[in-house]
Amino acid sequence: MKLFGYWRSSAAYRVRIALNLKGLSAEHISVHLVKNGGEQHSPEYAELNPQHLVPTLVDSNEMGEFSLSQSMAIMEYLDEKHPQAPLLPTNLEDKAIVRAMAQSIACEVHPLNNLRVLQYLVDEMGLDEAAKLKWYHHWIIQGFAAYELLLTRYSGRYSFGDSVTIADLCLVPQVYNAKRFNVPLEAYPELMRVFDECQQLDAFKQAAPEAQSDAS
Repeated sequence: MKLFGYWRSSAAYRVRIALNLKGLSAEHISVHLVKNGGEQHSPEYAELNPQHLVPTLVDSNEMGEFSLSQSMAIMEYLDEKHPQAPLLPTNLEDKAIVRAMAQSIACEVHPLNNLRVLQYLVDEMGLDEAAKLKWYHHWIIQGFAAYELLLTRYSGRYSFGDSVTIADLCLVPQVYNAKRFNVPLEAYPELMRVFDECQQLDAFKQAAPEAQSDAS
């Protein structure tokens, strides 16, 4: 198995945690999102992932190698192929709730704050650093306020009950980035409690951006 990613990519961070939780090894191949205009735009990588995004997982089956993009799809693929340390509950309703919690971060918050959006705001829209940060903070605050309310309904030790799920795998990288951009987080005590619980686990520690070989 190969994982094409970047040390600071939130989406790649999610998949690294999933691999670690399941005890799976993968060759990690760095795709630098900034250097030389972004290695994700190279013809070689674009052939592998036409969206010019990370991560991309390359795995094999009886037909040979195949590639898969989109972190949510990759995590659920890994969960179905390798059911040890499950990332989703077994109950239908609970599974749907966890997916909704994960998507509240992965689909509603992260896409508005990822690198290509921030670059567009500066390079094409002409926003200065203060305006860019105002944009970033706005969407994090809105998303985290909603997640905090969800946690009051569903959390135990982690986002949903007492087992780690894909909701936690989406939350932790987003909190990491919020800290990096100095978003005030005091208003989200339950969210930060769950974040801190996850950070005690080796699977999360080993997946952290600074622990990656391409960190710079």
